[in-house]
Amino acid sequence: MTTAIKSRAAERGAGRSGRPPRDQAGEVEERILDAAQKVFLERGFDGASVDEIAEVARAGKPTIYARFPHKEAIFIAVVERMVRRRTEIVAAGRLSAEAGSTTEERLTIFATLILKTALVEETIDLVRAAIAEARRFPNLASSVHRLVRERGAKEIAQLLSELAESGDKARIPALAPERLLELARRFAELVVQPIMMRALFGEDLATLRAEIGPHVQQAVDFFVAAGGHGGGARP
Repeated sequence: MTTAIKSRAAERGAGRSGRPPRDQAGEVEERILDAAQKVFLERGFDGASVDEIAEVARAGKPTIYARFPHKEAIFIAVVERMVRRRTEIVAAGRLSAEAGSTTEERLTIFATLILKTALVEETIDLVRAAIAEARRFPNLASSVHRLVRERGAKEIAQLLSELAESGDKARIPALAPERLLELARRFAELVVQPIMMRALFGEDLATLRAEIGPHVQQAVDFFVAAGGHGGGARP
């Protein structure tokens, strides 16, 4: 075998033993996260093991540890993906909120979408799993809380910003740019948090979904009224 042929063969061998192509690497990571979510939902955080995740994912532990240094990092990645997917649905829903002819209607459409998107069994169960480990793994619980809270607040703030640009700032003085993110958090506390807390404490999701309409209407009416007096809609 000539030197050139040997060199090409060596290059092909190196390619096979190195990292997978980017598209394959993404597929491997998704497979790991799919497996991890399944195991975490079945076993909880404490009962889950990287060995079982590797078995379900059909991936070696070195492959998993090359991407996630420990089980906590895997769990956070699963939650991040869940939040990202839910946020993308909510972000797309801002377009449907434009169908509302008044501030109240737009906020009601958007808040209803947020709750319908959040009240999904796998989402509630993942958050519960993090809460269950709050004493042993406080960073895990706080990271999950921060992810859920801040991503949601940013989407709400974006809608509030659009309302302000459409002229509603004159009606709702609290829609000042420097207050939007804080106002979005207050909106979430008023509209989203009560229903979510009930879900986390085990109330039937179908029952809670049936209550979304009247709950959102009352909360939005209060929010707009409080914001109209510059009160920041603090409940």
